[in-house]
Amino acid sequence: MSDQEHGFDTLAIHAGAAPDPATGARATPIYQTTSFVFEDTQHAADLFALRAFGNIYTRIMNPTQAVLESKVAALEGGTAALAVSSGHAAQLLVFHGLMQPGDEFVAARQLYGGSINQFNQSFKAFGWNVVWADAEDPASFEKALSEKTKAIFIESIANPGGRITDIAAIAKVAQKAGVPLIVDNTLATPYLCKPLDHGANIVVHSLTKFMGGHGNSMGGVVVDGGNFDWTTGDKYPLLSEPNPSYNGMILYETFGNIAFAIALRVLGLRDLGPAISPTNAFNILTGMETLSLRMQRHCDNALKVAQWLKEQDTVWWVNYAGLKDDKHHDLAKKYCPNGAGAVFTFGLKGGYEMGVKVVSNVRLLSHLANVGDTRSLIIHPASTTHSQLSPKQLELAGATPDVVRLSIGIEDANDIIADLDQAMSA
Repeated sequence: MSDQEHGFDTLAIHAGAAPDPATGARATPIYQTTSFVFEDTQHAADLFALRAFGNIYTRIMNPTQAVLESKVAALEGGTAALAVSSGHAAQLLVFHGLMQPGDEFVAARQLYGGSINQFNQSFKAFGWNVVWADAEDPASFEKALSEKTKAIFIESIANPGGRITDIAAIAKVAQKAGVPLIVDNTLATPYLCKPLDHGANIVVHSLTKFMGGHGNSMGGVVVDGGNFDWTTGDKYPLLSEPNPSYNGMILYETFGNIAFAIALRVLGLRDLGPAISPTNAFNILTGMETLSLRMQRHCDNALKVAQWLKEQDTVWWVNYAGLKDDKHHDLAKKYCPNGAGAVFTFGLKGGYEMGVKVVSNVRLLSHLANVGDTRSLIIHPASTTHSQLSPKQLELAGATPDVVRLSIGIEDANDIIADLDQAMSA
């Protein structure tokens, strides 16, 4: 493709992709190989010294993965991207590139339960400490800052509640503090929201969810916004100081607005190793070609289901920002004009027991721990994805015992509603 501007759908199909130069194959091939032959000894030396770009070993880079990275970067409006094995791996590499033992980061407490556990538990082994703030109150992020703060982390659409986060307001806090804002854009995808347009510096995704969209492949990605000065306050030595792995090279000085993505590839991915497989990269690429079509159907169906639930006597409440009376509706119109996403929660009057019974009685919906599938999914977070949290943490995360989470698929909306109706009646 030329460098001229293209629409979202065109980028979703063509960005980063070209016919295979060896065979003419139009679909991106699965380069199922561990390593690559060098042209000569000088070529090998240049690759290892970062004097040239190219493929060495699939743990670090692979042509199938490279197309995926280019496509995601184009859709998000970033300068570069790094694909990895899962969304959790993406978060690990991001913080590995930013943090030193004893450092802190501020995170919204309205997050996916797995992220809360990762931040509260596993990151402690690295000496990285999380300080929690309230996504409903941007001022709480400023109050949580300290001299040790290295980043702020939020979700664009929070899991499980489907809350819309005021990205621009929190971005102002991050800019004032001189730290990058990291946004998990998994539930929105760039079709609904582009965090970099609202002041974010780094975007992460679980590609396993809506980006791949078919529930068949694991993957994650980090997008470098290319809009942060990594020399700020000498806080980020991995990028701003001579690196002993590469003969004293200063990565930010050498690579400029793609330096963060490069650092995560040649240091984090090289040493920690959570590489995405070429087959998973291929499957996710195939799913992304229909991203806008699927996301619009997801959103349209979710709105119909949420409207129906609001009318049911057995339902206490429905949290879906697409509803006009929802407290996040104005934020949804600002950040997600094409729709408020497909994941939301509702509460049943029977509390915990009723939630478990409804989940147990569905027939069309699938009871499993995932979101973003073409199929409609249902789960009871308090007994599954968020079960490791305390009662107070469940409340703060929007996963109280009465909560049922839906990830609405692209089936006929009337069939989804009919299945919920029979499950609630049963």
